Parts: sequence; structure tokens; C-alpha cells
Amino acid sequence: MTITDPVPELCRILCDDASPNLALRFRALFSLKHLATQGNTSAVEAIAAAFVSNSALLKHELAYCLGQSKQFSAAAPLQAVLQDEAEDSMVRHEAGEALGALGHTPSLELLRSYIGHKEEVISQTCELAVARIEWEASEAAKTELLQTSAFASIDPAPPLPGTVKEVDCAKLQMKLNDQSVPLFERYRAMFRLRDIASPEAIDALASGLDDPSALFRHEIAFVFGQLSDPHSIPALIKAAGNKSEASMVRHEAVEALGSIADERVEEFLKEYAKDEERVVRESAEVALDMAEFERSGQLEYALIPQSA
Repeated sequence: MTITDPVPELCRILCDDASPNLALRFRALFSLKHLATQGNTSAVEAIAAAFVSNSALLKHELAYCLGQSKQFSAAAPLQAVLQDEAEDSMVRHEAGEALGALGHTPSLELLRSYIGHKEEVISQTCELAVARIEWEASEAAKTELLQTSAFASIDPAPPLPGTVKEVDCAKLQMKLNDQSVPLFERYRAMFRLRDIASPEAIDALASGLDDPSALFRHEIAFVFGQLSDPHSIPALIKAAGNKSEASMVRHEAVEALGSIADERVEEFLKEYAKDEERVVRESAEVALDMAEFERSGQLEYALIPQSA
């Protein structure tokens, strides 16, 4: 039996900027991401090929998926995006974060050069990426006792050390919100709270949505999307519906709502699909598709089975 290579067709769908079906393109992307994590270099190239899109939301997701691929061949297109002054800052930030997720040591010099950049979101992202790469090479990475996470993502920072029995949400919340603590350590508190995943931990995380950093607030929303817990709905609706909030935060909150299988969010998502901000509208379109998927009981949110 002949096995057809799915990459060309997935690439065609992903790169079709004329398509009105953005959700379908996202499904193609997630399929390519899976193939890339299995070592398929053609899938990495297919994802990178879509950076010519005019959708900042899609390009931001391309960068994220390349960072999760574990393939160093993804570094060159990510470096190019980070250095593109004409590119949307949300996309450039994601490219910098992805280089950190790859643990790509040769990118350290480039990442360090953007610390102190005029756009705070890019500066802070590159600060985190450098700290993450340096932590991976440190003695602490070999000796710290980290709780086994239920999440397979490569995060901007590892969670703080601790076990299932060692839970102090109030202390973690203090570190989460302490502006005098290095950003990398505050992110570590964030991901420790995510892994605890209790209602108390979610409330502690929600307090981070008042942080002065848009990057930080957007990461809180991303974490809520990973948790997919209805307890976070009020905080996410507040962030998503705040027209004065940064669009990168609003879009992440909208996508997080789409990951929660709760009928209460659908009317809000339909409203966000009419938003004046394109990235918010497109996020709502994808979120509605995700919400439908969650209710359908399907096993994989992609065009090809994740086991393929």
C-alpha cells in the first residue's frame, strides 16, 4: 500500500491566504507541528513557508509551533522573523520565545542584542529566552526537583521546584506579582501555579492579569488556555472584553475561552468575532472552531491523526 506524504497538501492549506477558513488552516498547522516533532524536516519547512501570510495571528502561531518542534532547523526562519523590523511585534516576540524553547544556544548573541529593545514585549521576551537557555545548561536544571507536569508544552520558563504535596499558592502568588523579582523567576511561579491547577491556584494566576507587562498578562491567559478550567472564565471574559487591553492579551484570552468546553462562552466568542481588532476577530473564529471540537468528542484537533 502506498503511503502518501501529507506535508504538501497540509502546506497548501496552511499557506492559502485567500482561504476564508482560518480555522482549517490552524488545523493544518497543528498537523504539521506534530509531524515536525517527529523529526519531519519538510514539516518544519512547510510551517516556515507560511510566514508570508498577512495574518499576524497565524504567523504568531507558526512561530510558537516551530519553537515546540524541537528541531534546530527551525532556528533560521525564527531568527529572520525576530530581526524583521517591519513585522508585527506580537509575531517577533513569539519568534524570540520560540528560540528559547528550542534551547538554541547559537541564538544567544542575537537574543541578548534585543534585551533593552524599545518595544518592551520584545525586550522581555528575549530576556526570558536567554534565561531559559542558560538555565537549561545550569547545575540547577540537573538537580532541581520539579513536579511532573500534565502539560507537554515547552514553556518560557520551567516551574519552580516542588512536589504535589508542597503547595503554597499564597506564597507563589506573592512571587508571581513581585515586581522586584526577576521576570524569569516570576514566570517560574506562574508555571508552578499552572501545574498545581487548583481553584486557589487559578485565582492566584488571575491576579497576574493586573500586571503592568502586556507580555506577562498574555502568558497568564495562555496558561488559562492550557488549563481549560471553567473557574477561569470570569477572568478571561474580563480580559477579552476590555477594549483598552493590549490586543496580544485579548487574543490569548479569547483563544483560552475557546479551549474551555462550556456553553457559557459561546455567545461571548460570537461577539468577539465582530471585534474591530483583526487579531481578536480571527482568534474568536479559531476559538469557536475549538469549542465545537471540544463538544464533539473528537480525539484530535487536526487534519491527520496525531498517531500518524
